[in-house]
This record gives sequence, C-alpha cells and structure tokens, in this order.
Amino acid sequence: MQVIRLEKRPQPSQVWTWATPLLAVLATMIAGGILFAILGKDPFEAIRTIFWDPLFGEFSSYSRPQLLVKAGPLILIAVGLSLGFRAGIWNIGAEGQYIMGAICAAAVALAAYPSESVLIFPAMIVAGALGGLLWAMIPAILRVRFGTNEILVSLMLVYVAENILAYMALGPLRNPEGMGFPGSRNLSQYPAAANLELLPGTGMHWGVVAALVAVIFGYILLSRHILGFQIRLAGQSPRAAAFSGVNPARLILICLGVAGALAGLAGMFEVAGPAGRISIDFNVGYGFTAIIVAFLGRLHPAGILLAGLLMALTYIGGELAQLTLGLPTAAIQLFQGMLLFFLLAVDVLTNYRIRFARREAA
Repeated sequence: MQVIRLEKRPQPSQVWTWATPLLAVLATMIAGGILFAILGKDPFEAIRTIFWDPLFGEFSSYSRPQLLVKAGPLILIAVGLSLGFRAGIWNIGAEGQYIMGAICAAAVALAAYPSESVLIFPAMIVAGALGGLLWAMIPAILRVRFGTNEILVSLMLVYVAENILAYMALGPLRNPEGMGFPGSRNLSQYPAAANLELLPGTGMHWGVVAALVAVIFGYILLSRHILGFQIRLAGQSPRAAAFSGVNPARLILICLGVAGALAGLAGMFEVAGPAGRISIDFNVGYGFTAIIVAFLGRLHPAGILLAGLLMALTYIGGELAQLTLGLPTAAIQLFQGMLLFFLLAVDVLTNYRIRFARREAA
C-alpha cells in the first residue's frame, strides 16, 4: 500500500520559496470559484470582477486610484511586521498599534484646531509613530522583563485599543458640532491636518510615499546592515545568533518598536486622509490583513510591495463583486482568508519534499 511521506530538505528550496505565492493565488482562485458557484454566482464572472474589473472594467476610473489608497497602509504595516517575523518575534497586534497611532495623531490635530500652522502635519506624523511605538513596547517590555508571550499580549491589546477608540469617538475627541453623533471632526477638511492626494486622480498621498520609503529602507536594512544580518540570523538559527553576540532583548525591542511605529504611521495617514476622522468603526482590519501581505511577500520588502497591491486589489474587487454581483461580505472575507491558508499549506513544500513509499506489512 502506497503512503505519502514528507521528507525534510537539506536546505529550503529557492524555487518553491518564490513559487508558493503564485500557487497559493491560483489555488485561492480555484477554491474561491467553487465557493462562488455554491452561492449561485458565475465563478468566472466573480473572479474577473475581483481581479480584472478594478483595473480595466467599467468602474476602473474610480477603482484604480483606490489601489494605492488601500495598498499604502498594508505595505507600511507589513514591512514592519516582516522584520520581527524574520527574527522569530511574532507581533500579532499591529491593528492595535495602527489604532493608537491614529488616535494620537488625531488628538494632536484636534488640539491645535483651527490653527493653520505648517507644523501640525509633521507633529501628527511624530505623534502617530510614537503612539504605535509605545503601544508595541508593552508586549516588548513584558517579553523582555517577564518572558511573556508577545503573541497573546499584542493580540489582547488590540481589543483594549478598540475600546479606547470607542471611548475617544464618543468622548474626548467627539466633534462638538456633530449634534451628539460619535466621531471626531473631519480632518480631511482641515487643511493643516489633511493628507490629500499629491497627484490628483492617482490616489498617491503621503502615506503611499511613506510605504515606498519603508520598502526601500527595509531592503537596505535586511541586505546591507549589520542589524538586518542579526535579524536574519536570529530567525534562522537562534543558537548561532547567541554565539555571535546578538542581544535577543535588544532585537525584540527594536523589531516590535519599528513595527509599532510603522503601524502607527499607517493609522496617522489613514485618519488624516482616506478615513478622515476618528470613529467607532475606524479600524478595518489593516493590521491583521498585513500579516497575510507579509507572508505572501515572503517577508521580503519587494515581495511585500507586490503582495500589498494584490491584496488591495482583492479589497477593491471584493467591494465591486458585492455591489454588482450581490456577493455577501462574508464570502469576500473568506476568499481573502483562503489566500493565507493556501500559502501556509503550499509553503510546506519549501522545507519538505513529497515521497511515495510502500507501507510495510505488520
């Protein structure tokens, strides 16, 4: 009787490392098509609506600029997360750091309202980065000082941040001219704090620029800097990293701090531009989706750039599919989740090869 065995490779396959994202996308399309067919929709039309129509369809003049708007925060957060993931430091709380960055940035802008000082927007950038960084320092310090699990702590802090967000939207940051409705003033209509398009009709704003800068610096750090070498070494061989003098506590603080600062920046650029205001439903899951983007991009800055654009495409295409085909929101979310599932499943072949063997008789 034939049995299937997984045999560990002497070293990870470079071919499979870069082939698995493509296979994961293909498998997601196939499984997603089956899902849409079960829901009574034409699977080919649904896949076309998600991946083709946002770029070349009837609504492309609106959806193409949205590609950069959606991709910017995903790329910015994913680059920060990838540093920790490469070092074996698992920050799952980027959503909370994103929220806290937005709250701190909005608080600075609203405290200065209605001033038109040119210093307001730079101050918001600093506040957003610090808000995310300080929120990320909580699991970092607890891990270094008490050995707690950064996965659980960072994840639980997301729910704390969401409650702080609700409190701010209903209390201290609520618009005094909003007739009692929750939510802050619209920052996109406050010139000194607005993160507007740099090139009209393109979706390019300062958050997208920051994401591109993060990709460049992430690549330089990982490939040219001693810190990048230490990050890669700690992830590949913790014992070798210890023998080479890598300080694990310092690495945890740096990786979580950088990830938190970039997530906070993403929140700042979002609240000053596309979202425009602090509200109860401000967070839309960018911090969690960025985890998929980081792994889909193979934890490499250039790969994250492409993966962020692809995931943004599924966001926009999913909204179009809901509008034009009547697909439920849950089906689109499941479709996006399939991408990570198939990526992790196919990624096994990077470190293992499949062998067929005959089972020995008892």
